[in-house]
Amino acid sequence: MSGPDEPVGRDDSAAVPEVGRDEPSPVADNGVAGEVSDTVVPDPEKHLVAASSKGPVDLGVTPGMQIASAWAWRFLVIVAAVVVIGWGMRYLSEVVVPVTVGVLLTALLIPVTLGLHKLGLPRGPSAGITVLGTIVVIAGLLTLVGTQIANQFDRLSTQVGEGVQKVRDLLRINFGLSEQDITNSLNNLRESIMSGGALGQRAAEVGTTATHVVAGLFIALFCLFFFLYQGEQIWAWVVRLFPRHAREKADSSGRKAWVSLTAFVRATIIVAFVDAFGIALGAAILGLPLVSAIGILVFVGAFVPVVGALVSGIVAVLVALVAKGPIVAIIMLGVVIGVQQLEAHVLQPFLLGRAVSVHPLAVILAIATGVVVAGIVGALIAVPTAAVVNTIVNHLAGNDVDPEPPRPLPRRRPHSPPPEPSDPSI
Repeated sequence: MSGPDEPVGRDDSAAVPEVGRDEPSPVADNGVAGEVSDTVVPDPEKHLVAASSKGPVDLGVTPGMQIASAWAWRFLVIVAAVVVIGWGMRYLSEVVVPVTVGVLLTALLIPVTLGLHKLGLPRGPSAGITVLGTIVVIAGLLTLVGTQIANQFDRLSTQVGEGVQKVRDLLRINFGLSEQDITNSLNNLRESIMSGGALGQRAAEVGTTATHVVAGLFIALFCLFFFLYQGEQIWAWVVRLFPRHAREKADSSGRKAWVSLTAFVRATIIVAFVDAFGIALGAAILGLPLVSAIGILVFVGAFVPVVGALVSGIVAVLVALVAKGPIVAIIMLGVVIGVQQLEAHVLQPFLLGRAVSVHPLAVILAIATGVVVAGIVGALIAVPTAAVVNTIVNHLAGNDVDPEPPRPLPRRRPHSPPPEPSDPSI
């Protein structure tokens, strides 16, 4: 308690020494403590400043960090969207792939339907005749290949047996393997395939795949018919799904993509036909078996750039090696290389041009992605899909590529002024 002479409420805390208020050190740089660095002063031009009830608050975010964070979250959103779209396409591949095949067939066959329609047939019957004709042609090709294989099966099996024996001899001579080693390796391979239920599992997988192929074939044919019959109305409905201000861009993008797709598909058909005809003609001249089967295999393989041509060429060379020996196989290899060089350096640049050109690296990545998503069919539709996406992106970015280089406009000769009428009075 305070004494009678002490004022009530007197504060004696000033007499108590506080931490930090002791005498400055005689050896320290005491002047630095009273200064303020420039970097801690809030600068609205260099930092992100937010408004609050106490005035502007510096959040301490530099412009570089703001730009990096903006790019980072946008990049993450794009990656997430791509992952979701890829997962959805993979999950619904049994529907997406047949629809895509139907679109590709439509781009190929729409001239036939339009031609029948110009002859006076209604659009529906024209589309139906086109679909039925396509089925007949495909069935005829498959029948031709099957008949040729059946007729030459005995001869081919004998040649394959001779080729296998030649391979065994090469392994025995060059690698020092005995007949017993080779036989044991083959027996181990057969046992590993048949043991553990692997054979039944493979059979079940083949049966499931066959069911999916049949179902996908029917979906593709239905899509083909309706795309040929009501393609314009279907596209108009798709455009109406976009907001009003985006419909013009969506429509123009789709039409640009359709132009590129039709050019790609039709050019690929021509290139595939030339490849198949050239390699089949070379096989026929060399007297190889299964000439029609080789031609059809090359025709189908040409739809997969780079990989398809390589695989079909290897098959043709192997048939030549088994049937005629190494000399004829080397000649067949020269024929395959010559035809593929003609395709790569003459046909594709002339037919496709710059409008649907895709970089080779993009082609390889697209094919790999297609194989992962949908197997062989995915490899077939990967490159045209990449070409369409490339066209749409360039169109939306304002970087449309003309199918041909611009030609100079013809210059008109300047008109000479008409002669002034002569004055009759002169």
